[in-house]
Amino acid sequence: MMDKKYEVIFCIVNAGFSEVAMSAAKKAGARGGTVLHGRGTGSREAEELFNITIQPEKELVMILVPADIKDKVMNTLYEEAGLASACHGIAFSLPVERAIGLGETRNGEEK
Repeated sequence: MMDKKYEVIFCIVNAGFSEVAMSAAKKAGARGGTVLHGRGTGSREAEELFNITIQPEKELVMILVPADIKDKVMNTLYEEAGLASACHGIAFSLPVERAIGLGETRNGEEK
């Protein structure tokens, strides 16, 4: 079994901007991700408080990365797909307890 630690990064962006987020993540060392389509539930109060328009249609980009590059990927996402960009993206990460099928052979040895 692999001892390598992983984190999953969730980046939520306005619809149509998942490629911008994924490109930023790849630039920082991520290998790929999964995009899910969703709908936000932003409120008028949040729009007034942050002085932004909240688009209800969203894309959620899930990116599994080695823990040692998580900060670099998140910083690049913030710079290129964050709230100050057209993406209006937010990102957060969670630790992954166990991952399989990531560059390992069937007997558990890393390729």
